[in-house]
Amino acid sequence: MNGEPIDFFQEMRRGFGLILAHEGADSAAAARALADSAFDWFEDNIATQAEGQPALACTKGCPTCCALRVTATAPEIFLMAHYIRMVEATPQGAQLQLTRRIVLAEEATRGRSEQERLDSGRPCPMLIEEACVLHPVRTLACRGHAAFSEEQCRAAASGEEVDVSISAAHLTLRALVQSALQAALRDRGLPWGLYELNQGLALTLAEPELVDDWFAGTDGLAPAALDLDMAALGQAFDELRTIN
Repeated sequence: MNGEPIDFFQEMRRGFGLILAHEGADSAAAARALADSAFDWFEDNIATQAEGQPALACTKGCPTCCALRVTATAPEIFLMAHYIRMVEATPQGAQLQLTRRIVLAEEATRGRSEQERLDSGRPCPMLIEEACVLHPVRTLACRGHAAFSEEQCRAAASGEEVDVSISAAHLTLRALVQSALQAALRDRGLPWGLYELNQGLALTLAEPELVDDWFAGTDGLAPAALDLDMAALGQAFDELRTIN
């Protein structure tokens, strides 16, 4: 990420807009391209932004935070659903029963608070043998949640009141990329909110045509939408447009 955060945001916003302009005729391809681009923006810049920070405690086999509620944009959900369908189309992948795991997890966690989810001990449905089977297409929220102390994370997950040291670089970069993607979707007149991941995936996997409807302006993911102040966020995006 070169220059000021606002310049980086504007560059990404334009980049996402170009994807929508060039691939808008193919809804599924455009959704995948948007999410892939968002992940590339994050991964290509995080090492530089996190330079000088302590080593992260987040490693394979540490699923402590994988009981938290995860939120995502529509393109991220559509890409993950596409990936799940490809996995389940193979004999070995079908045995994982990812769609069933997601539906059961969504039913069990719907309406629960963050702490209630942690207290339940129910892990993310994509977590198998303490490893994320969808790690290559994990959400920006997952990429942006990085901690320095496994001990602090485990204490917090068990209900203790502790301050968990989180990487500010990861949080900031996640927010910039996600906001730029949301702004570009809004510029195009598409639903641009955030959705609870499990419910969004369950809806998408049950209705393959949902992505086409979404690009036509019908938000089939609405039942999974977070209650956010969209008017204030939209105003902020409009104001950013006037900054050169």
